[in-house]
Amino acid sequence: MYRTKVGVDLAKNIIQVCTLHGKKVTSNVEMSTDEFSLWLAQSKPVTVAFEACSTSNYWYQQAIKAGHDARLISAKLVKAVRQNQKTDKNDALAIAQTLFLPEVSFINGKSIEQQQLQSIQRLRELAIKSQNASQKQIVSLLLELNIRLPNTQGGILRGLEGVLEDICLIPSVPLSRSLKYNLKT
Repeated sequence: MYRTKVGVDLAKNIIQVCTLHGKKVTSNVEMSTDEFSLWLAQSKPVTVAFEACSTSNYWYQQAIKAGHDARLISAKLVKAVRQNQKTDKNDALAIAQTLFLPEVSFINGKSIEQQQLQSIQRLRELAIKSQNASQKQIVSLLLELNIRLPNTQGGILRGLEGVLEDICLIPSVPLSRSLKYNLKT
């Protein structure tokens, strides 16, 4: 770890950067993402800590590319260290102060490949939840017409195909078309 420590609070549009030399605050400034990116590239190597959040892995990787010693810190630890009300400045200071604590367990940053795999997994989980919710909604809507389908994935699909073949069971042709469309997706 370097003598100069930097705590970075990442927000959606701004980044709060608190610099400590020794244990003394030398600056605590707000930057845009472009300014922070330039700051990382132009600063001499320091220890930079980020609170683990949605954009922290990106900035962690950028700091390492720029030659800094980057660390990710859990939000729980930052909350425990913060001494005053929650503001960007206080959060950045607390993040920097965690670097002085003995035996801190830092969070491992993810590589780009790990982030991509995690994104694929989350998208797949979302697609499955969405599909299950749609199937349950279709079962409920058909129950309002007193059409009963088995409540298992394969049973719903087979039962719905049978219902759609017998158009007489569904009095509304637009409903039939909508169900056919939703069955395909």
